[in-house]
Amino acid sequence: MKKILAGAVLAAAVAAGAYLYLFRDDSGAVYRTAKVERGDIVDTITATGNINAVTTVSVGSQISGTIRDLYVDYNSRVRKGQVIARIDPRLLEAAVTQAQGSLGNAESALVRAGVTVNDANRTYKRNLELIKDGFVAQSDVDAAQTAYDQALATQKSAESAVLQAKGALKVAQTNLEYSTIRSPVDGIVISRSVDVGQTVAASFQTPTLFSIAQDLTKMQIDTNVDESDIGRAAKGQAASFTVDAWPDKTFTGVVSQVRNAPIITQNVVTYNVVILVDNRELLLKPGMTTNVTIQVKKYENILKIPNPALRYRPSEKTKGNGSRDVSKPREAGTQRLYRLGKGGKPAPVSVKTGVTNGLFTELVGGDLKEGDDVIVGEASKQASTMNSGGGPTGISTRGFR
Repeated sequence: MKKILAGAVLAAAVAAGAYLYLFRDDSGAVYRTAKVERGDIVDTITATGNINAVTTVSVGSQISGTIRDLYVDYNSRVRKGQVIARIDPRLLEAAVTQAQGSLGNAESALVRAGVTVNDANRTYKRNLELIKDGFVAQSDVDAAQTAYDQALATQKSAESAVLQAKGALKVAQTNLEYSTIRSPVDGIVISRSVDVGQTVAASFQTPTLFSIAQDLTKMQIDTNVDESDIGRAAKGQAASFTVDAWPDKTFTGVVSQVRNAPIITQNVVTYNVVILVDNRELLLKPGMTTNVTIQVKKYENILKIPNPALRYRPSEKTKGNGSRDVSKPREAGTQRLYRLGKGGKPAPVSVKTGVTNGLFTELVGGDLKEGDDVIVGEASKQASTMNSGGGPTGISTRGFR
């Protein structure tokens, strides 16, 4: 049993020695490596936004008055045409009565004007007959004609007064109808801005009494996409998002609009990308903040390298003893990373890269192939020994940022 235990300890020591021989150099650095592998990369756009109802209607009042009755409250479901509030109609009813009286007076004046016209017409015609036999003077005929013309003008004025009175009556009746507030759409009341007894004034602008979301089973997200990413956004792209209310659930949607109007906030330009969302479970509520990921394109079965490999640069110690970077200048469109070269020292490699998702980057060209190891970081020999021996775990990993 002791021989077996001794053999196991010896094998572990040999393995540890081999690791340190392969993955460290004389400067005392231990390198962390990762392999070039084949897989998928999804090109995405990340943004934040807010959930809103697709159609939200603000219900206001076109007349001033005091709220007498309220028939709905927050979260009330309403139907189109349903009475949701009523303004005290007494002054409006009095205005209708007054307008009806004015119309009656105008119609009476029109009747009197008609009688005057008929009388002036008869007098004028009679004088025309009498002047033939010399019974009246020409001045009498002229006076009769003048009276007839004036009667006609008075009749026209009375007709206009009747039309004006009818218009005033219609306005008064319409205002009385406006005292009854009805829902313009089917939906849910998401906000109420008035209480019973409150006075609303519609002198300068229409006051908003209610906000009604037409259909909360279909929502939209208004996102703020940075101008550097907006060129890759397009209608029909799939999107996923999370909300703080449901941190363990991922929701999905589809881009429906990429709006051209810029949104400038503190000299930062963004654009609104609208995403339609199915909310049949009613888990999402208007105003929720979202973290959105829009899938631009999926690259399948490609070579990819971890992004820390592109950020890693050898420390000053590991550059010594002939391991200094003396490679040729990089070509345009290439990046430099490092792998273990002769003597276990970092050797630079120029590669061409493609799309990235923040964790991995596509390997388009260069002197690397699938399965090759690339350096992603380094730690000092002392720190590595302390960590492996149960000491502190605060290892410096240059290259991870």
